[in-house]
Amino acid sequence: METISVIVPCYNEEESIPHFYEETRKELLKIEHTNYEFIFVNDGSSDQTIHEIKLLTLQDPCCHYLSFSRNFGKESAMFAGLQRASGDYCVIMDADLQHPPTLLKDMYHVLKYENYDCAAGKRMDRTGEGGMRNFLSKQFYKVISALTKMDMSDGSGDFRMMRRVVVDAILEMKEYNRYMKGIFSFVGFDTKWLEFHNVERVAGQTKWSLKSLFAYAFEGILSFSTKPLLLAGIVGMLLFALSTILGLSIVVRLCLQESISASFYLLTALVFLSSLQMIFVSILGQYISKDYLENKKRPIYIIKESDNA
Repeated sequence: METISVIVPCYNEEESIPHFYEETRKELLKIEHTNYEFIFVNDGSSDQTIHEIKLLTLQDPCCHYLSFSRNFGKESAMFAGLQRASGDYCVIMDADLQHPPTLLKDMYHVLKYENYDCAAGKRMDRTGEGGMRNFLSKQFYKVISALTKMDMSDGSGDFRMMRRVVVDAILEMKEYNRYMKGIFSFVGFDTKWLEFHNVERVAGQTKWSLKSLFAYAFEGILSFSTKPLLLAGIVGMLLFALSTILGLSIVVRLCLQESISASFYLLTALVFLSSLQMIFVSILGQYISKDYLENKKRPIYIIKESDNA
């Protein structure tokens, strides 16, 4: 029988975990001729999340857990869960039930019978989210898709079921600063998108403030695009063009024997020198970025305890 591994990153989800387990297990049992395993990853929670997870491992031998030494972030938790998973198919799900377990059977069918490598959920709306947050999210995905030239459309997230070949490809990417949506897009493979509508959390509060969302967006752009470094070069070229215009105006005015103030000479010199500085900063940044992308060797996470220990 084939096994489906469910990877569940958890950060302060003590209220959600029992509901998530019951609903998800119920849907997994509807998938014939398969076994299941849960891999709960406690990402440095400060509540009783680890206690709830340990209760499940005592009740169900198909439940396993990893517990980090501190909060390393959801990206690291997903990576750790994929490393621990042993299933033929791996699915990543949030513990708050905003990823509907009812889609699991359809996802399995897509991979088993439709020759796809990945079946991913695509959220069609943002019910329950504020208008500003909704607007910023949509704009971010437009920007990052343009910068990276990869398919990262609004609504595409971490909720997906993957064949083992996709999981192995993701595990080959071991950089410390991880942005999983970008990694999913980078590794490629044939993906079928299954649409679903957003629902409210089953319990608890969202861990994503506007501040953390901005930081996450910035991390995504820096992890998969060096184009922001080109901004220095673009500004430098614009300043160089401006200094050229100012210089030409000085030549013309000298030919016409017009008086030129010392401050105008100073302004032209400053603009010219600033343009050279910005251009060389851009060139230096490009070289540093190459080294930066190659030298990420810190551990992605540190395990404090697990049911395998």
